[in-house]
Parts: sequence; C-alpha cells; structure tokens
Amino acid sequence: MSADQNKNLTAERGASDESIQKVHAKLISEKPEPTEGFKKTPLFLLGFVSTMIFVTSIYVVHYRAGFSPMVYDERFDPKAATAGGSKELTPEQVIAAGKKSYLQVCATCHQATGTGVAGTYPPLAASEWVVGNEERLIRVLLHGLNGPVEVEGKTYSGAMPAFGKVTGGGYNWNEEKISQVLTYIRQEWGNKAVPIAKDKVTEVLNTEKARAKPWTSGELDPFK
Repeated sequence: MSADQNKNLTAERGASDESIQKVHAKLISEKPEPTEGFKKTPLFLLGFVSTMIFVTSIYVVHYRAGFSPMVYDERFDPKAATAGGSKELTPEQVIAAGKKSYLQVCATCHQATGTGVAGTYPPLAASEWVVGNEERLIRVLLHGLNGPVEVEGKTYSGAMPAFGKVTGGGYNWNEEKISQVLTYIRQEWGNKAVPIAKDKVTEVLNTEKARAKPWTSGELDPFK
C-alpha cells in the first residue's frame, strides 16, 4: 500500500471516529437530567401493597379461631343460626362428624382401618371393648387407659390419653364430640352396636367427676 493510500485510510478512520463521537454526544445531551425523590407510581403501588397486607393481617387475626382444624363445620345452617335455633343432626351427620374427629386424632394410633398396632395399640374393629358395654367405653375415652389391655385374646400395652373435660388434662373434647366418635367406631369396620348419645356421656362424666387419673383394665371389669 502506498503512502497516499495510508494517508487517505487514516483520514477516513478519523472522520468515522469523529462522527461516532458526535452521535454519542448528541444522544447524551438529549437524556433528561436525573431528579431527586421517587416517582408517584412506585409510591402508589407500595402504599397499596402495604394496605392489603395490613387489612389481610387484621382479617386473619380476627377470624383465626385459634387456627383449629375443626373450625369449618359442614353442619352449619345459616338460617338456624340467624333464628337462634339449633339443628338436630341426622344419624349420617353424626357418623360423618365422628369420622372426621377420628381421622384427625385417633387414627394416629388405631389406624384409619381400625386395626391398631400389634402389641401397642389395640384394634377397634371387632373389639369387645368397642361393641360391648357403652359405659366402659365412655370411661376409657373420658379419662384414658393405662397398663396392658386384652382385646380378642391379645395383649396391648400402649397408653390411651384422656379425651374428656376432666381433671388432670386431656384433649378437652366436649360430650357431643365424644359421643360422635364413639358412635362412629361402634358402626364402622363391620362393627354393629347402638349409637352413644351425648346425654349418656354427660351422665358418666358426672358420675366420675371426682376422678383425676386414667383407668386400668382391672378397674373397668365391673362394666363388662
């Protein structure tokens, strides 16, 4: 390449660089100057989100009901509640309510199938304790049961906690809930025994109101 060609090429490159610089300078000059503070739109969104979080928190706290899993009640009748009356449950509803409570708590030991755990938690299916004397069964649920228990010729050693509103603590279930669970297990897994009424649970509870400890199998022999 000759000296003249090199000179021309250098001049063209210089002109190109100068043009690019001019374009960049123009673009920079056209940009708006940055301003201090915040734009209105982000501030509005921040305020809206904060308000929603605040309102939602108040709603949850007000209607949390202790976060109890039993808060929802499919038996609720808005008309009856407005009228101040109470709705009598059908046998099917009693069974459904008892099953719900059983699966939430009792199934942990006695299993959803009612077969229990060998050597530890007795079965409820085909159990003489379940389909037998209702007063014995009620006492077991109200105050609990300690020590070995024999069911269908087999021994089980797991402890049964108290479920009633009794001295010494427990699950603190009311009489209606206990009657529903007992009615359920007496008519499930092939069991065929009469339902247990809430009034019967109340009667037994009043009779044993001074008791503050679980039963043993031997103590319950008179109620076979």
